[in-house]
Amino acid sequence: MMKRTGEGVSRRQSGIAILGGALLFVPALSAVTALAPSDEAPLVISGSVPPPARPEFDRGPADLDAPMERMILPLKRREGADAEIESLLIRQQDPVSPDYHRWLTPEEFGRRFGLSDDQVGEVVVWLSRHGFRIDSVGRGRGWIQFSGTVREVEEAFQTAIRRFEVNGQLRQSNAFEISLPVRIARWAAGPVPLHNFRSRPLHHRRPAPSEAPRPLYNSGSSNHYLAPGDFSRIYNATPLAAAGVDGSGAKIAVVGRTNIHVSDVQRFRTFFGLAANDPVIVLNGKDPGVVSADEESEAELDIEWSGAVAPGAEIDLVITADTDTTDGVTDSAKYVVDNNLTSIITVSFGLCEMFPETAIYNALWSQAAAQGISVFVASGDDGVAGCEDAGATVAKLGPWVNGLCSSPSDVCVGGTQFLDTDNPTSYWGATNDPTTKASALTYIPEKVWNESGGSCGPLCASGGGASTFYPRPSWQVGPGVPSDVTHRYVPDVSLAAATHVGYLTFTNNSPTLTAFGGTSVSSPAFAGIMALVVQRFGRQGNPNPRLYQLAAAQFGGGGPAVFHDITQGDNSVPGATGFSAGVAYDQATGLGSVDVNALVANWAGTPPVSAQRSSPIKSSTTRPGARTVRFH
Repeated sequence: MMKRTGEGVSRRQSGIAILGGALLFVPALSAVTALAPSDEAPLVISGSVPPPARPEFDRGPADLDAPMERMILPLKRREGADAEIESLLIRQQDPVSPDYHRWLTPEEFGRRFGLSDDQVGEVVVWLSRHGFRIDSVGRGRGWIQFSGTVREVEEAFQTAIRRFEVNGQLRQSNAFEISLPVRIARWAAGPVPLHNFRSRPLHHRRPAPSEAPRPLYNSGSSNHYLAPGDFSRIYNATPLAAAGVDGSGAKIAVVGRTNIHVSDVQRFRTFFGLAANDPVIVLNGKDPGVVSADEESEAELDIEWSGAVAPGAEIDLVITADTDTTDGVTDSAKYVVDNNLTSIITVSFGLCEMFPETAIYNALWSQAAAQGISVFVASGDDGVAGCEDAGATVAKLGPWVNGLCSSPSDVCVGGTQFLDTDNPTSYWGATNDPTTKASALTYIPEKVWNESGGSCGPLCASGGGASTFYPRPSWQVGPGVPSDVTHRYVPDVSLAAATHVGYLTFTNNSPTLTAFGGTSVSSPAFAGIMALVVQRFGRQGNPNPRLYQLAAAQFGGGGPAVFHDITQGDNSVPGATGFSAGVAYDQATGLGSVDVNALVANWAGTPPVSAQRSSPIKSSTTRPGARTVRFH
């Protein structure tokens, strides 16, 4: 196992800030120019209270001297930058352009599109004046990270930090909207998250097989499991492996907030006949250790299955500990983009789109696209009801999508379910391969993943629907895509996610196999597929323009058969009517699943006719403040 560490810079020295690893001069505190009273007037930042921070859950004030670490103040881009980014992303995908696949570094992105040194410095000085320690400033100038105490936060942001008991857990959050001086608010891209309501892993554990995988054709519909060799056979990646296309040279970042037992990954690869290839452990700050069995299972599931699909790729687990203000998943994603660490990112966590900090991900993912990083995010496991609590039995909050995947700059990955129960002998062999443990024979037809109400749980289906905040990007066109341009639609693609045929894993330092379902498996699996593309063709940035162009060619007639069109099932859950599968694109499985060999073989064909446009939050839409959500 390799290990790398990356520490945030901690300097509390007036006149100096850290920007992209370089010293940036800002005015000394004593030299700040006198300001007009109107510049210091407080401006309330709407939408800064997370939905679960409700008065009835209030359990009293937080300790004023308690630390609040690694807070994030998101920064606006300079005036006109969004249009320039839009143009750049189009040129980066146009083979006749001089900018074709000329990816930016984080520093180049910051210089071209970020605020000026003086503008960033003004925010740094204001934070320092209020006693905060400046931990770091993004190389892409998208954020300032800082630390302080509850007392300093309450004074600077004119709010109250309170304790809230939600679903039996004690949380901490600002109780009412934060305020910033007008002169600082003009540089802020959104509210500063000041709470510890977290995104949640999107996997579903299925009871482990009682022994090593055995012939599955005669064991009943509930006893099928996926080994890496099964995935390769079903989705036709086997020809690529035979040709030496295994992801070598590509790097996949798994974002997480817990460490793992690397021995689990080693056991997985040995058991399923994969060559040894330990993950690289990247520590962003202190090592949180193994936080919980559930968190470790998510991290190991992502590592094992991205590496199973691309066994030659380097898999980097990027770990950042949670704080009382910042989700470690967010910090890990920031670290990957800010350091241009890998060519691919996979995220297997969900957060309701109504949470204000989901806008941070849109900024991160668009910067990642300009740097040539391909981002894959799980669509969610609650069907059309993406804002329900993890323990909900009936959807009550209406249709929402996962706010980590709704950005136009990532590939949102949904889930399918194999239709193999009527005639399993057509799809599963009588024996398992002695080395790979595989028994799948061929592609298995699929429907929308929806196991709601069964052993998987009350709400258990492929996430999908329309974004509330982002408009439809220019590349999201083709058969089946709604004509309404005011919404971005998810998911984009799908892969198997049902516990009905769970993905086999080793987790939690146990020698016993466990099977998992959920879109948190679909996302790393598709990231592994992308590593095969990257090995052949280099960094790709946002893959969606090419995916939708291939789909338009196939479903419009005459194009190569890259996608398995999913036309059965829906993602409705108890209490919420979802979307039915249909010909070509649908809001339950996107464009469908893929024939991996066909996808790679046709990737470098006719280039996309258009690339994505940068998509800010729609100016006509505000984040709702009256709706209530409980979130794990």
